[in-house]
Amino acid sequence: MERIAGPYDVLILGQGAAAYGAALYAARYQMKLAMFGEEFGGETAKGSFIENYPGYLHIEGYDLMLKMKEQVDALKVPVISENVEELRREGDCFLARAGQEWYQGQAVVYAVGRERRKLGVPREEELLGKGISYCSTCDAPLYKGKRAGVVGGGNSALKGALLLAKYATQVYIIYRGAQFYRPEAIAIQRAREAPNLIVLFQTNVVELKERDGLTGVVLDREVNGSREMELDGLLIEIGAEPRTELVRPLGVQLNEGGEVIVDKLMHTNVPGLFGAGDVTDASDDLKQTITAAAQGAIAATSAYKHVMAHPDACHVHAIGFRLD
Repeated sequence: MERIAGPYDVLILGQGAAAYGAALYAARYQMKLAMFGEEFGGETAKGSFIENYPGYLHIEGYDLMLKMKEQVDALKVPVISENVEELRREGDCFLARAGQEWYQGQAVVYAVGRERRKLGVPREEELLGKGISYCSTCDAPLYKGKRAGVVGGGNSALKGALLLAKYATQVYIIYRGAQFYRPEAIAIQRAREAPNLIVLFQTNVVELKERDGLTGVVLDREVNGSREMELDGLLIEIGAEPRTELVRPLGVQLNEGGEVIVDKLMHTNVPGLFGAGDVTDASDDLKQTITAAAQGAIAATSAYKHVMAHPDACHVHAIGFRLD
């Protein structure tokens, strides 16, 4: 095996809000830690304006993540800009491989988020934050007085459309199926009652129109005599896959949706492994930047207590003050 770096008290996997929340608290507990991840900022950095994070009336998602990074950098937390590609548990310790290097840690905070399903149409990526969004809760208020669409037919798509309908003048639900996919009955009722919400079944978006941002979409069938539809925003709610490939071999418990099961203190069923953020089943109805950051803080605190309870498990030196 290649040279092993460490030992560390905790290895934090991810560079989103949950990971930075964990890094902030772990550093303040004077733990020896390292963060890993190629993609800075996670889902928050990909979003547009955020108006529901305490302390900021209005901030770009990327700028908010830069603020979190600035705070962690001030505490001299090492960030390895590579993804962990393999995670093992040996005895009471973990080994993580990033690039050609192995890192040993007594605890792991797993905060790698989830992969949003994409439409797969041209210019989707470049219009992200310029009319394309994957988070209705985050971005619905941006379309006050405008026309917007929601792609998807599940419960999250329907709830997102209902939220959007509170702000937009006209909302279209665009879904490839002939009926909604297992939504809550109350959501269907409210959709029928919303005067500015129109459902287009058996319809697909095949092209995005843009001019300094999204201006509309092209559909695969005619609606009101045209395949083109003017829209100021398109929220894509077709699901996401939790990134659990690293922890499945460890025997971590997952729910039916493939999310890592955690308790209220972010423990998984694997001793020393803690989850936080969108990859977990915590806060299922409110997967937001604020909840992810809070879960990271809780996970780091639980990791700290775990390390303090087993101070010699990985031959880790004393790590500062002890929690009462």
